[in-house]
Amino acid sequence: MAKRIGLFICWCGSNIGGVVDVPRVVEETKNYPGVAFATDYKYMCSEPGQNLIISKVKEHNLDRVVVASCTPMLHEPTFRKAIARAGLNPYMFDMANIREQCSWVHSNDKEAATQKAIALVKRALAKVSQVEPLFESSIPITKKALVVGAGIAGIQVALDIADSGHEVILLERESTIGGNMVKLDKTFPTMDCSACISTPKMVQAAQHPNITIMTYAELVDVQGYIGNFEVTIKQKARFVDHTICTGCGLCTEKCPTKVSSSFELGMGKRKAIYIEFPQAVPNKPVIDPDNCRYLKNGKCGICKKLCPVGAVDFEQKDELIEEKVGAIVIATGYDLIKWEEIYGEYGYGRFKDVITGLQFERLVNASGPTNGLIQRPSDGKEPKTVVFIKCVGSRDEAKAKEYCSRACCMYTAKHAHQVIEKIEGGHAYIFYMDVRTPGKAYDEFYRRTVDEGAQYIRGRVSKIYQSGDKLVVMGADTLLGSAVHIEADLVVLATAMVPTEGSEKIAQLAGVNIDKDGFFIEAHPKLRPVETMTGGVFLAGACQGPKDIPDTVSQASGAAAKVAALLSNDQMATDPMICHIDEKMCSGCLVCKEVCPYKAISEKTITERIAGQPVERIVASVNTGLCQGCGNCTVACRAGAANLKGYTNLQLLSEVDALCR
Repeated sequence: MAKRIGLFICWCGSNIGGVVDVPRVVEETKNYPGVAFATDYKYMCSEPGQNLIISKVKEHNLDRVVVASCTPMLHEPTFRKAIARAGLNPYMFDMANIREQCSWVHSNDKEAATQKAIALVKRALAKVSQVEPLFESSIPITKKALVVGAGIAGIQVALDIADSGHEVILLERESTIGGNMVKLDKTFPTMDCSACISTPKMVQAAQHPNITIMTYAELVDVQGYIGNFEVTIKQKARFVDHTICTGCGLCTEKCPTKVSSSFELGMGKRKAIYIEFPQAVPNKPVIDPDNCRYLKNGKCGICKKLCPVGAVDFEQKDELIEEKVGAIVIATGYDLIKWEEIYGEYGYGRFKDVITGLQFERLVNASGPTNGLIQRPSDGKEPKTVVFIKCVGSRDEAKAKEYCSRACCMYTAKHAHQVIEKIEGGHAYIFYMDVRTPGKAYDEFYRRTVDEGAQYIRGRVSKIYQSGDKLVVMGADTLLGSAVHIEADLVVLATAMVPTEGSEKIAQLAGVNIDKDGFFIEAHPKLRPVETMTGGVFLAGACQGPKDIPDTVSQASGAAAKVAALLSNDQMATDPMICHIDEKMCSGCLVCKEVCPYKAISEKTITERIAGQPVERIVASVNTGLCQGCGNCTVACRAGAANLKGYTNLQLLSEVDALCR
């Protein structure tokens, strides 16, 4: 039967029409084989534009449609829905991108833009003449979510999902939830207590009937697909039975072993059996096997002897727990760049009184190792002159990370304010390249800090060296054009935020891409900022890129809304534009399985009859729930057995033929 194609070309106001000769494109393509109707319109994506498509489909009995406008990523779903309302299968459709690929890149050559637009429209017409109806299928949904990481992002995600009526597993590899936020003293720009914000959230998560908190545990395997993930979690041995432990603290009090505390960032001590901080959730101890005398050499065991309920169990082993969930949210947060290991510039790691911003937070925190008194790590004296150096590892394309870590300008201003406020006669000097304060009340806070006496020096520090009990900071003031020489008591580095250690492994398990810096990549930076290209896997917080607390919480609630919308359905429709394996052509080499980034291809055994005898052979099999239609398998398949629905080899070759005419 002859095809009847409808062609609709958009002006997009002047975005396309200001460069491309739209009427000429219509004239050049209206007689292409199969075209039954062709027209142009100012704004095809508008409601009148969509109604035009619907009316012309019915009026001219069209059986397929091409729209030439902007990127399909933006409006392909819009036009699919429009032709579905007109009575057509939504996949009897194709788009030609004549905005981004023509007018926007050839704005100085209208003739070239027009010729390219004509070619792209012909390409789309050739492809749409070969399309066939595709139909969505449905899969069941497990109404439970897994949140990986229990910082403020993970806690907010878990609470929002749980409040919508769905079960949540909140997974944290440390012994307590809370993440980095619980280490902070105050939050900018309001200077309210960080613990006063985060601790109630932690308690709320612990008490919520729909939330199961799993601390001291790690994700080790992910199988399945959107709505039907099967995850394996390793519950590390705590050597304390939390089901009977009362959290009395007697074991911690009597433990004779003291070691450096990772929670205090090496600035304080903890016991071998410990609770990270007083407000920890759960507020029950774990034993550090690397430092426990009994676990290392069989000696001591005081904690077990003194425990009134017998909760200490030195025989406890790691345990693997399997769970089924419908969605996964990655909220693994951030670390600070290991500046001393990579570069060692500014004396960090060599001079005790050169510390990071997060270490300063522990110094100034009332629950920190100095009870909130700002003291030099080297001798415990109060520093009178404090130098802050911004962009240490950030915005440094040559040595470290080229991106801005976003929160550093504001937390440095906060630290300078705290020095001036808490230290009588204290002086704060800030070396900076630029001051970036793009948030509500942020710039006002920065200016207030300047008015209080913080001295901002635009320039870089060239060298820091020890002179007696002072740190001599040598730099330059580029605004004055002069050298700067400051004798400091304490130097604080605003080091770059980087993905948390182990996030690359999580990305591999969940089938999510990461960028060159290791941050998780969202499906679309503007239109799908909390989704990933793997269906059912979402992002929240600084795992996607550096963020402050307000942006982190906002994205967490956005991710939770997406998860709640997914879990609110019993069934979900799947995208039919996925790989199909022709088993007759498949040789069973399984190269497609090796190149599939979504783990959607596996092997299966089929039985055929050859010369009347049953013969078994291996072929590739596609999991329709996991396949995202990327097409890697189709180009890798040597036998040509793998074909991508909606982008078949026949369709692609017809496009090439159209472009070569």
